[in-house]
This record gives sequence, structure tokens and C-alpha cells, in this order.
Amino acid sequence: MSQQELESLLASDVLTVAENLLGWTLRSEIEGISAAVTITETEAYAGSDDPASHAFRGATPRNSAMFGRSGTLYVYRSYGIHWCMNVVVGEEGVPHAVLLRGGDPTEGVEAMMERRGRRSNLVDGPGKLCQALGVTHAQNGTDLRCGSLRLHPGPGLAGRAIAATPRVGISKAVERPWRFVVVG
Repeated sequence: MSQQELESLLASDVLTVAENLLGWTLRSEIEGISAAVTITETEAYAGSDDPASHAFRGATPRNSAMFGRSGTLYVYRSYGIHWCMNVVVGEEGVPHAVLLRGGDPTEGVEAMMERRGRRSNLVDGPGKLCQALGVTHAQNGTDLRCGSLRLHPGPGLAGRAIAATPRVGISKAVERPWRFVVVG
């Protein structure tokens, strides 16, 4: 996929991007350690139109990256414990973002195991994904086109099905089927 095609995807509406990021590769180069995953689970958040979004009530110092250019990474602490990351999508100033919830490790698995302190379930949750890739608040605002984390076309889904389900881990707008997951 060309840079222009990536730009076109990131400029799309949040639901389209959330589904179409499945099968893409997210590669990190943090503290000299390379690691990568194929994205297998995402959730869409639609800013001021979505009471579950961090940007529902407008811009704050915490969520300011969500109002940036598409392809910007928004990193935040969940429950004061885990870092989570979102890809900002759509029009600049409109805080739509896709939470990266999980993936399949493809590169740097040993480093992921060391960062996670375990050998299994390395990237099957948004906090685990960040920890395995070395993502912290230091990556907030990173441009996923040229920063320490980059999005690349991945191996694709090879005929695997995609399910749209209600989002998880939230208390508002839970009925929206805005979680996308690769089945199997």
C-alpha cells in the first residue's frame, strides 16, 4: 500500500478504519527494540457523538492528541494502571479514534515476553499490547507514518472472518457494535 492509500484509509470514517485496520501490522522501534503485531481487534470511538469517547465533552490536556491529524497516536492510562493506544482518524479537529485492542505477535516475540514477564497472552488486550510493544505516554502524539510506531500493510486476513460486537470495558453506549475482531 502506498503512502497515499494509507492517507486515504486514515482519512475515512472511524467505523471504516476500525474494521479495515484488521490485518495491518503495527511495528514499534522503542529503546532499540523492534517488535511487531498483526492487528486483530479494534474499537471505534466517535468523539462528541459518542458518550464512551474520551473526547465526548471536548478537548482537555489529556485527550488533545485526539484532535490532531489522522495517523496521530493517542496514548492514555486506563484505570491508572495500563497504557492504551488509539489511532486518530478522519478530519483534523474531529476527535475520532480507533482503540487498538489486540493482535498476533509477528516480530520481537522474545522482547514482548520479557516486557510482559510471561510467555503467553502477550497482546490479547489493549494494555498488554502497549506493554509488549513498549508503548507508554512518551509515544502520545507520535505520527504513525514516521514515528517510533508505524502502521504498515500486513499479511491480511487470509479468508478469516470479522465480527462486529459491542465494545467492552465501557459503561456508556455499550450497545454500539463498534468492536471489530478477527474470528479464529
